[in-house]
Amino acid sequence: MSVTPPPGDRIAKVLSRAGIASRREAERMIEDGRVSVNGKTITSPALNVTADDRVVVDGKQVGEPEPPRIWLYHKPAGLVTTERDEKDRPTVFASLPENMPRVMSVGRLDLNSEGLLLLTNDGEVKRKLELPSTGWLRRYRVRINGSVSEAKLDELRAGIEVEGIRYQPMVVTFDRQQGANAWLTVSLREGKNREIRRAMGEIGVTVNRLIRVSYGPFQLAALKQGEVEELKQRVVRDQLGISGKPTPKRVRKPVNRPTKGKKRSS
Repeated sequence: MSVTPPPGDRIAKVLSRAGIASRREAERMIEDGRVSVNGKTITSPALNVTADDRVVVDGKQVGEPEPPRIWLYHKPAGLVTTERDEKDRPTVFASLPENMPRVMSVGRLDLNSEGLLLLTNDGEVKRKLELPSTGWLRRYRVRINGSVSEAKLDELRAGIEVEGIRYQPMVVTFDRQQGANAWLTVSLREGKNREIRRAMGEIGVTVNRLIRVSYGPFQLAALKQGEVEELKQRVVRDQLGISGKPTPKRVRKPVNRPTKGKKRSS
């Protein structure tokens, strides 16, 4: 005898769709006792809710979810991709324009990396775009100290293992030598933590600048450091098959650069 599932959606999914947090982060918030439903605090995400339920997070009622929205952001070096940092370093989210709604990053760029970072108000979109099965190509401009032979680059093209972690084959092009440095273009589909820096270190070179120039169909193009540009509804709909909403023009806000001479951690 089949059992009819309860109406509605899982609470973590509802919070994710409302832009409160990713589904995993929402589950942690629930376990920490920060979420209540119809006046009762819950500690397990094993609960379905409907539009008739009153959901409150940290004392604030959760409203109707906005349609999914996506922004392109040109991250400067020196910002961490977290909302809070235990070392009190400047963060991506603190640098965004004040008129931005609450957003989440699609993946991360480490402290010293620059370039295209996707932002979204929708946890389900975040999850979808981060899934390895999505298979979107991430393309980077990479500056290394010194030079490197084609034979060494072939090791990256074949796939390389670093400290027990296997990285899939990368598409690598040697672009030009520029004094003591060389520029490469590197494309990959996985985007594991510090993947390019670790792989380059394994073949004996050091990355001293890393710029992501595209993420799937989305391009950094002429977007300047610190600028944010929201994708038009049509683009969101065409690329992801989800609904969008009318979007404002590009917004700009100066980004607080790290103080010169202050050592940056990686």
